[in-house]
Amino acid sequence: MVIVMVTVTRKYQVTIPKEVREALGIKAGDKVVFVKSKEGYIITTLDKLLDEFVEALKDIEEVSEAVRESFRRAIDENSS
Repeated sequence: MVIVMVTVTRKYQVTIPKEVREALGIKAGDKVVFVKSKEGYIITTLDKLLDEFVEALKDIEEVSEAVRESFRRAIDENSS
């Protein structure tokens, strides 16, 4: 486990340490988001979060199509 500590300024700002920026691929101008999870908060870039949403939607679309096809087959089999 690696622990990196920073100090919060009076304006509630922090500087993201170089090690963390490099690990997350954060560059100047990137939008950073904090996502609440069961374990706490996850920090990532907006682009990475959107990519994850797009992937999840693809998976949902594939699963829903497979379910539809299963229902169609079951209905066809029961109609015969």
